[in-house]
Amino acid sequence: MDKQQKLEEIAKEIAATKGGPMESFGSNPVPGEGNPDSEVLFIGEAPGFHENQQRRPFVGVSGQLLRKTMAANGFNEKDVFITNIVKFRPPENRDPTPQEIEYFRPFLDEQIEVIDPKFIVTLGRYSMYKFLGQGASITRIHGQPRTIKWNGKTRIIFPMFHPAAALRDPHVMQTFKDDFAKLKELVDKHEATQKTEAKEEKKDSEQLKLV
Repeated sequence: MDKQQKLEEIAKEIAATKGGPMESFGSNPVPGEGNPDSEVLFIGEAPGFHENQQRRPFVGVSGQLLRKTMAANGFNEKDVFITNIVKFRPPENRDPTPQEIEYFRPFLDEQIEVIDPKFIVTLGRYSMYKFLGQGASITRIHGQPRTIKWNGKTRIIFPMFHPAAALRDPHVMQTFKDDFAKLKELVDKHEATQKTEAKEEKKDSEQLKLV
């Protein structure tokens, strides 16, 4: 089973829960979408009204800002993966509860294991807490990459404000855009390093063949 098939299986499992602790609210599953081989994973908090309607993450007003800012910084949305920590819409777009976050945690963990991203971009404090703990302050550490060991693998966590927060505050909007530029620089540097290492490995391999 390839990565895409595995993600589709996880999506079916999410749908089968009917929302778990949110089942009585009758919302739709929003498992996430994107490139299963992406090195960049964006994780928000929970689906909203438009996401619930379309069963896709980040398609409402804040989602449009996210995707527009992605494109402005050279990210093709088809090359990344986008999801949330909670896979169904909380009623009235309220914050997800600890019970809801814990309920959907295994599904998100499975998605991370399958995609195996190098960079995890947390959008908002709830997804940031998952990796950096509740003692972390997004106003202090936004735009600052953190290298952590998560489930035995090295991940780079890049905390950012949620695009909804950027829409509410012009200062946060500028910070959101600035942080995206930092993210792009970080990803580009990583990709350049990978290409250099691949060339060196190829060169070493060719030299060994000549010996």
